[in-house]
Amino acid sequence: MDRVKIGLVGSGFAAALHMEAYKQVYGIEPWVAAVASPSERAGDFAREYGIPSVYRCMEEMIRKERPDVVDICSPPSLHAPMIGSAMGAGCHVICEKPLTGWFGDSAEPDMAKKVMEQLRRVVERSGRKFFYAENFIYAPAVQKSASLIRAAGEHILFMRGEESHSGSHAGHAALWSMNGGGSLIRQGCHPLSALLYLKQLENGKGAKAVGVTADMGYIVPTLNEEERKNIQARPKDVEDLANVILTFEDGTKALITAGDMILGGVRNEIQVYTTGGVYQCRIAPSDQMTTYHVEDEKLSGQYFTEKVETKKGWQSIFLCEDMARGYVGELRDFLLCAAGRKGEPESGFSLAYDTVRIIYGAYCSAREGRRIELSDTLWA
Repeated sequence: MDRVKIGLVGSGFAAALHMEAYKQVYGIEPWVAAVASPSERAGDFAREYGIPSVYRCMEEMIRKERPDVVDICSPPSLHAPMIGSAMGAGCHVICEKPLTGWFGDSAEPDMAKKVMEQLRRVVERSGRKFFYAENFIYAPAVQKSASLIRAAGEHILFMRGEESHSGSHAGHAALWSMNGGGSLIRQGCHPLSALLYLKQLENGKGAKAVGVTADMGYIVPTLNEEERKNIQARPKDVEDLANVILTFEDGTKALITAGDMILGGVRNEIQVYTTGGVYQCRIAPSDQMTTYHVEDEKLSGQYFTEKVETKKGWQSIFLCEDMARGYVGELRDFLLCAAGRKGEPESGFSLAYDTVRIIYGAYCSAREGRRIELSDTLWA
């Protein structure tokens, strides 16, 4: 069995998701040889997951360990320089979402374009493979939908996608300077990428997004302490609700919703309506198992699903979460490509590029109060 040596960057929430998924990858052996993180908890993280070496600097890790793949799970503002350093050193790269953006004072499509074009050149010149860690693409429900859409050859008429929850537990999620935006770029990027992926499969050619109309909300800052006691989001200068309408070149539409102030756990949903069928992908919450409890004090150490406020009453227990949300399939696909057993990943640079392009078109639309023509105003 092929063995792929991995250098992990980061020791937070996303890094833990990847490590849990690596345990379940089959058909190829992931070997996480080192982690690079300046965090004080990096040592504990490494011991928890049996990672032999810890570095404070990614460049030092690459120089000493010479990994086949660098898996970047750092805040988005660090992605672009890290991708450049890792690919410049001859490594394949896995990069968590969102790929990158503009981290200045406001949403500037032209500045985001410069970053993206520079990244494109880095990827193309490196001779290495770039893997965009968009787990929605690899959720079994989305992959099964992709298979059926290919087989049926039907025309997609309308799509809808959502990721919403009660807010990130990461402090940097509140800041434009760290994420390049709010709920849209952090959460909405998931369903957006999945819908773009499925639309590309239509009749073997797909249709490109040409227009975007968006409306953003800034709700949590208007609430008093009592009203927001159950909401984790504490945005400083980013939106906490986004609704985006995409128009494709064939005239069909898609709607993306991303909320940072929605109670009841994580909502991860994709819906596709075609000329011959309907596809409803309810990634989360899952209804494989439901429970009912009168009190929840004794269940404090038990995991039900992400971001539920209570374990009382009827609850949906998320089983096989790493597989159902796509993390296992995502990393398996990337490692097969890195080992030369598969050509290109399902989720690569072009999908990441188009996702960022549309997101900044949406920010421009919300700011200017009008539809943005992507083919003219934003880079094609």
